[in-house]
Amino acid sequence: MWLIVGLGNPGARYEETRHNAGFLVVERLASRWSIDCSQKLYGALVGAGQIAGQKVALAMPQSFMNLSGQPTRSVMGFYKIPAERVLVLHDELDIPFGEVRLKVGGGHGGHNGLRDLTTQLGGPGFPRVRVGIGRPPAGWDTADYVLGRWNPTERDSLGAVLDTAADAVEAVLKDGVQLAMNQINARVKPPKSSPLPGSSLLSLAVLAAGVM
Repeated sequence: MWLIVGLGNPGARYEETRHNAGFLVVERLASRWSIDCSQKLYGALVGAGQIAGQKVALAMPQSFMNLSGQPTRSVMGFYKIPAERVLVLHDELDIPFGEVRLKVGGGHGGHNGLRDLTTQLGGPGFPRVRVGIGRPPAGWDTADYVLGRWNPTERDSLGAVLDTAADAVEAVLKDGVQLAMNQINARVKPPKSSPLPGSSLLSLAVLAAGVM
């Protein structure tokens, strides 16, 4: 059995923001495979089912981003799932918007959700689907950028990006992590899109330590 964990922040205030990309991929998978993720379990929304012939639990921790690890570890314990079968879905500043990459291990790169998961799971050895959101333009605050909503150009392409990320999850489940990495990471890169100066931002600097 696999645990598929999407990272994000709970509540309407953070819906459709770049930092909630992990939640959006979980929701895309739940829709594809008719999995109900409404069960509340150990501080996460969880649903169990099958994806690509594998038993899975989908989870969205409902703590803020920097406290994602404890709900994840508790759900792992409930289903008796080892760390190497925890697949984490998250946004990634160091990958341009429109690109999706698979990786195992590595540093957290300042991502507080990954930082907490690494601490709670005893190391960074879990596989990850990294959904590129790109870096903010010069002069933009990083917290405002990741907690800001997708701009119109990004929104037009977001469905395809989520499909690619869901494909990556399915490839891991069907073919294993290494073969899936070869497939997904070798895909032709789509054209980059730049954030628009007029895109909607949330002024959440005070909360950034918790939600980033």
